[in-house]
Parts: sequence; C-alpha cells; structure tokens
Amino acid sequence: MENPPQPRDSQMSHLRASDSNREQVSALLGEALSTGQLSHEEYSERLDRLYQAKTMGELEILTHDLQIDRHRPTASPVSYVQGASSESENVVAIFSGAQRKGRWRVRRRTKALAIFGGLQFDLTDAEFEAREVEITVNAIFGGAEIILPEGVQVRCNGVGVFGGFDVHGSPDVDPSAPVVVVKGLALFGGVSGKARRRRER
Repeated sequence: MENPPQPRDSQMSHLRASDSNREQVSALLGEALSTGQLSHEEYSERLDRLYQAKTMGELEILTHDLQIDRHRPTASPVSYVQGASSESENVVAIFSGAQRKGRWRVRRRTKALAIFGGLQFDLTDAEFEAREVEITVNAIFGGAEIILPEGVQVRCNGVGVFGGFDVHGSPDVDPSAPVVVVKGLALFGGVSGKARRRRER
C-alpha cells in the first residue's frame, strides 16, 4: 500500500476545497495513471482520499510528487453538472423495458432492477453529477445494456449466476473522464456494457 504524502505548508492550504478543485485534481491523477506514474492501486487509493479531502492542502499533497502540467486545461469527453443529488435514482423494468438515453443526468448512485424485462443506459450524451458514479444492476431472467463514452474507466464488480455480467470501457482511459463502478447480479440473465464514440452535436 502507498504511504500517504505528508501535508506541506501553503498560504492556501487552510482554504476549503470546492467540487471544481476536486475535479481538477481528479483529472491530474488520471493523467498520472495514464503515463505510468501511478499504479491502478495507487490511483484508487488517492481517488478515495480525494473525495474525503476538505481543504486545499489535503488536495495538494495528492499530486505534489507527480510530473504533470497543473495549468494545462483538459477537455473532457463527458459533461458534468453542478448540484449533485444525495438521492439515488431507481429504475425498474418488470415484464417491460426501461431506457435512459440522450441528455440525462447520471446521479452518483443508480439502482436498476430488471425481472423478465430489459434495461438500457446510454451514457454517451449524459451529464455526470460526479467524477465517480455507481450503477447497481440486478437482472433476473432479464437483461441490461450499458453504453459508455470513450475514455471512461470502468470497475465491473458484478456477478453472473447462470448468466453473464461483463461491462468494460475503453482500453485507453481519458484522465478527465469519470469512473463508472458497475455492481449487481445477473441471475438467468445478462448485463453487458461497452464504450461508444460520443455523437457530434
């Protein structure tokens, strides 16, 4: 496990960190991951500390040992929105279908259930509430498809029992793209996901 960096004195270290500050540091950590300065384990550990950080000083120590351009703007392949909701979104399809596509808001947590039904989540034109979102899908004699923007990092922690659970993102991770954590169960059903290029507007 990585040894946590120690805080450094700074005139701004005592100031409270904003969501925008956290997003900037998240992009820098993603860049360090893509260039090999951080392992996947180190990246995950720092990302966890990032969302627990309350001050600028706590954010600064997460990148102080990295060779990165802190002033270069990054173009994100996805859109972010302000004012994240603490409530999760629930999507249910029982002997029916449900779909989310176009310009919709992906909350920090989404819970979906498909029983003898089908679900589709198209995230390519969606707006994300956070740099890391969690989608929990339970498909029982049903199915679900998740379409992801290019560059998104995916952590697939789902389980298939007499079914399949396979969600994967792009082979090349974009530093400014969000992390999508997919959990759940496919029982006599299937949950799949892949990356697709975002449509030009």
